[in-house]
Amino acid sequence: MLTQILFEKCIYERIYPEVNGNLVNESVQFIAIIIASVCIAAAGYIINDYFDQNIDQINKPNKVVVNTIINRRWVIFWHMFLSLCGLFFTAFALPLNLYWHLVLANMFAIIALWFYSTTLKKKLLIGNVLISLLTAWVIGILFFSKHPLSMHSILSVEHNEVRFFRLMILYVSFAFIISLIREAVKDIEDMEGDRKYGCSTMPIAWGVNASKVFIAVWIIVLVGVLIILQLYVLGMGWWLSALYCIVLIVLPLIVSLKLLYKANTAKQFHTISTIIKFVMFTGILSMIFFRFYQ
Repeated sequence: MLTQILFEKCIYERIYPEVNGNLVNESVQFIAIIIASVCIAAAGYIINDYFDQNIDQINKPNKVVVNTIINRRWVIFWHMFLSLCGLFFTAFALPLNLYWHLVLANMFAIIALWFYSTTLKKKLLIGNVLISLLTAWVIGILFFSKHPLSMHSILSVEHNEVRFFRLMILYVSFAFIISLIREAVKDIEDMEGDRKYGCSTMPIAWGVNASKVFIAVWIIVLVGVLIILQLYVLGMGWWLSALYCIVLIVLPLIVSLKLLYKANTAKQFHTISTIIKFVMFTGILSMIFFRFYQ
């Protein structure tokens, strides 16, 4: 929700100031997309908890909800109800004649989250990549809701549209990479329960050390790209933005890299996972600077 609100208010409305949330149809569409995204994500979490009940009893016994707080039948009901709500609000927000591909994409997200929970999360890398793509799609759907796929939209590209596209790519890429890192860290953290129930996640298939190398490479790539971006940003005089990024995004990533080198226990990997979640949050909040800078 926060990601989509900030992307709409701080990036889209800043690039297209004539919008400013005054158009009723635009506002209704935006709210419906948010509701659809939240419902689909919630349904995905619910069905994941449903199929992960036995694994969660080992990995996080104090956080098990299925059959302790909510009956299994009600869990399935809420999954189906929220999935249908997500599909309904997607179709409500996006007319099928222009946005049929986005409705299909959200339908794919619902189906993909089911298969992730039942099968794909137990496979090497496939589940991690899928979740990272769906995380990035939270921003992607907002961009494509502003730009329907058509020959006219492809051939008539303006300066503002190029800028909007670049910022979308920036945050979609960040969301994908940071999610991929966190999913890999979480796999190591949950390795004990996953191994017992026949999962073939990265640390089980490749070993912990190889998984740590995989995570480290992506952290280094992300840090490198962010530092290069700050050099570009400083050239435009965005000193406060650059300081924010270095202190609250880059430095925590470097700290997590240092902790990763020494990490051996589930508790240590949980600490790294928490730092990565913090970086996700600060990365999202960085959109605020586009509200104030040209």
